[in-house]
Amino acid sequence: MKTTIQHNNTLLEIDLSKPIDISIPITNTDDNPIAWYIDKPVIEPVKFDEWVGKVSSGMSSTNFNNILFNPHGHGTHTECLGHITRDFYSVNQALKQFFFSAELVSVSLENRGEDLVITKEAIAKALSGNTPEAIVIRTLPNEPSKKSRKYSHTNPPYLEEAAARFIRESGIQHLLIDLPSVDKEKDEGKLLAHKAFWNVTDVNHLNKDARLNATITELIFVDDVVQDGSYLLNIQIASFENDASPSKPVLYQI
Repeated sequence: MKTTIQHNNTLLEIDLSKPIDISIPITNTDDNPIAWYIDKPVIEPVKFDEWVGKVSSGMSSTNFNNILFNPHGHGTHTECLGHITRDFYSVNQALKQFFFSAELVSVSLENRGEDLVITKEAIAKALSGNTPEAIVIRTLPNEPSKKSRKYSHTNPPYLEEAAARFIRESGIQHLLIDLPSVDKEKDEGKLLAHKAFWNVTDVNHLNKDARLNATITELIFVDDVVQDGSYLLNIQIASFENDASPSKPVLYQI
């Protein structure tokens, strides 16, 4: 199902029947990725006394599950600056448009002492002067184990502050990455990359030039068969009034 879309005064032809889903689903199995020292998600039927909300139990005509999960630690999620501010800001209010021009880039990690980082130079080289609305970062090596990795206490790679600032200054509004966070796991609460990207200088009294409509999407996975280049991106979120929501970012080849 091919269609032509006018986006930013440019006509784009895309095939809606060939979406490229770059999200990691939330499951209640050991295959679920986990970050931030929490247990795996819980998906289980509602129980009232002896009644169980599960068709196979023979007690219910429907499957009727409760789900307990954390958007930041259990799968692909999209967050707004409310993730780091004293005052409440909702991603459901921050994200009001859902289609964006995007550049998918693959970047190699560099050593910084005991850390592996994504540098400004690597991002600048990968973008090659392109200024999309969104950047999708695939880190190399791109191991399938990212989809089920247990990240807690492993010091995962992260984005250098200068790289996050460069992305912001390039005019990019939406940052997507295949890591549990753009920041170092244990950074004493500095959150340098988050602050640089959202242009937050004071988390207690939000500065007027902070980027209220910019988003960060973490814990994506982009298969190796998907080539670097320009795409149309659709960011789908659940309508949670929360700083973050589980999300399904989808790419369409142009």
